[in-house]
Amino acid sequence: MEQLAVFSAPDRTPGPRVVATAFLGLIPAGIDPTVPPDTDWHSVADLPETAFDHGSIVLRARDRLRSKLSYTNLGFALAPPVFTISELREIYSAALGYKVSATNLQRVLSRRGLLEPTGVTAASGPSGVDPRPGSGLPHTVCRSRIPSAVLRPPQDRSG
Repeated sequence: MEQLAVFSAPDRTPGPRVVATAFLGLIPAGIDPTVPPDTDWHSVADLPETAFDHGSIVLRARDRLRSKLSYTNLGFALAPPVFTISELREIYSAALGYKVSATNLQRVLSRRGLLEPTGVTAASGPSGVDPRPGSGLPHTVCRSRIPSAVLRPPQDRSG
């Protein structure tokens, strides 16, 4: 969780001046936190109409995430503890808003010394079906070489 910005333009809401502080919070892939009944998850590309300047605040958060992916190891924080390059590519593609090449992503992360193969392989493609007919190549399962780059949900300390 990090502070994104403070929004304080006098005309950002009708009526008296309202100052808002926005935060960017990240949730690793595969985690589906419980939200109140009147709350829903939305793709940034398909946001419903928002009040006041909230839509532009969401876009600012998206742009911050995109920027951080270029100069930090944040992609690992969004991935599960072990992943294939294809899974990591899907995370980067969703966050960046365009298709990322798995080959280029693996090359960049390998050159930086950030990938550690686990010695395990996964079936090709979603549900074990290889989208490239005839290749049948298994995918190497990796993890980040930097343990602190992986977000871990808080541990339940009760009991």
